Amino acid sequence: MANMNINKLKGKIVENGMTVEALAEKMGIDRSTLYRKMSNDGETMLVKDANRIVSVLNLTQQDAIAIFFSHFVA
Repeated sequence: MANMNINKLKGKIVENGMTVEALAEKMGIDRSTLYRKMSNDGETMLVKDANRIVSVLNLTQQDAIAIFFSHFVA
C-alpha cells in the first residue's frame, strides 16, 4: 500500500489523543512493527492493517482515502 500520507495519519493519531505506540497496542501489534509499516510511505502496510487503523481511529471514509490513497496513478 505505497504512497500513504503518513503526516495525515500521524495527525489523526494525535487528534484521537493517542500515540503511535497506543495505536499499535490497540491494533495488537508491536510498536516497532507499526513504525516499520509506516516508514517508506507505507510500502509494507497491508490492507488488513489499514482496516484496523480505520477502525481504531474511527476514521471517516474521506479521511481513510486521503491517508491510504494519497497519490492516484492514472
